[in-house]
Amino acid sequence: VDVVGCCVSQTCEENPSGHLTSQVIGQMPQMSEERALAILDSAKDGWKGGSGTWPQIQMLLKRETIIDVLMWEIGKSRKDATAEFDRTMGFIDNLLTKEIRNDAEFNSSWQTIGSTVAYVRRAAIGIILCLGPFNYPLNETYATLIPALLMGNVVIVKIPTVGGLAHLLTMEAFSNALPAGAIHFVSGSGRKTMPPIMSSGSVDGLAFIGGSKAADELIRQHPRPHRLKLFLQLEAKNMGIFLPDIFIKENASVFDQALDETMTGTLSYNGQRCTALKLLFVPSQHADSFVEKYTKRVEAASVGLPWKIGESGSYSTITPLPNQKRVAYMTKLIDDAISKGAKVVNKDGGSLVGGPDSTLMVPAVLYPVTRDMDVFWEEQFGPVIPIAPYEELETILMYARLGDYGQQVSVFSSVNDATEAASLVDAFSSVFGKININTQCGRSPDSLPFSGRRSSAMGVMSIRDALREFSIPTVISYKNRESNEDVVEAIEKASRFMEQLK
Repeated sequence: VDVVGCCVSQTCEENPSGHLTSQVIGQMPQMSEERALAILDSAKDGWKGGSGTWPQIQMLLKRETIIDVLMWEIGKSRKDATAEFDRTMGFIDNLLTKEIRNDAEFNSSWQTIGSTVAYVRRAAIGIILCLGPFNYPLNETYATLIPALLMGNVVIVKIPTVGGLAHLLTMEAFSNALPAGAIHFVSGSGRKTMPPIMSSGSVDGLAFIGGSKAADELIRQHPRPHRLKLFLQLEAKNMGIFLPDIFIKENASVFDQALDETMTGTLSYNGQRCTALKLLFVPSQHADSFVEKYTKRVEAASVGLPWKIGESGSYSTITPLPNQKRVAYMTKLIDDAISKGAKVVNKDGGSLVGGPDSTLMVPAVLYPVTRDMDVFWEEQFGPVIPIAPYEELETILMYARLGDYGQQVSVFSSVNDATEAASLVDAFSSVFGKININTQCGRSPDSLPFSGRRSSAMGVMSIRDALREFSIPTVISYKNRESNEDVVEAIEKASRFMEQLK
């Protein structure tokens, strides 16, 4: 089928009427159930019960073309698209040059424990099914795909319906670097192609980045879910919490920095990030002042096409959403909040630039938001910013206790509020995977663990942890007797598994 970009090419921004239009920017094959099962059979042949082998992978990609496709298809600004590509390549480079070659867990040697001599090394799990998201189709998918390949697994990649063209551009690199059977791509409707693959029982691991309902449905389709290794990165409803003393005059510089972090945290890539700040809690006595200052920054953000450079010399901050479905959901949340007492407090918030068929939405700042509104609980994943006033910290602690998600939280505080901030850190340490102090939520740096609790994640992402998620420790051991040494030495010399990486 044709892939329609969320926005048009660089040479044709608007039609004569001034409306933004969409154009076909590529084609995506739509595979049937039969074709999906044929790909699974090929993956099983490549795995061969664990006997398939292939070399280490290095990427030679079409950088500028992929960056353009990320802009055209999913509306990512050139700056963000470039950052996604470069970060992905950096992640792969660190996997190859630092972790897998230098860490004893992945390139092991012998150790003696009492009377036992052991060689411990991580080995492949089997066939891994990888499903990545639309918002970071390259980075998030490759953060699971590459570690799974490097640990010796056979991988099936489900190309996302939105944001899939970037993967078509990488297939040549994989074809040149890997033997037949190591990696496979499935495109088309997930509802048609995924059930037969999962229900076959041949998938050994699932790497899924997306919504929890879809993840649960996939897992249920496996006939032996107890043996399915899971790596899940799911939804989040990350809070940005402002403590009272950050608003006093002597903390003005700290407050300004907090506003900068909040602006980026809420609206970087239109808020379409699992790590985005999705609900701001502000003390009631300072809420009006905060809303005024924050709204000015939102209204100053440039709204336009991804490659558009504004008067400031920077690319557009707010860019089109990927499709009309996302626009409809943002509108639904805004309308629900307004019907229950909230207001859109920024100029033109929630309106579309470029006509009714456009997906370029001006961010909507909603205030005051209360717990009876859908946007208070639901992950908006877009340019809608709810601001909730609070009287007591117990309101925030209640939200943390009752919420479905447990990825991250940001606490904005001054030294005057250190005691209250510490109480939040203590309470949140068993609720969230990461607590950010005076900083927006985020995954980076990739050397740190990226985790979550509840319905936000299962498994840990980092350069090192990704390799562990897609491998199993394998132990070779013998009793420390002189008669065993010659036998083991001969085995080690002949073994591919025990060969040291160069």
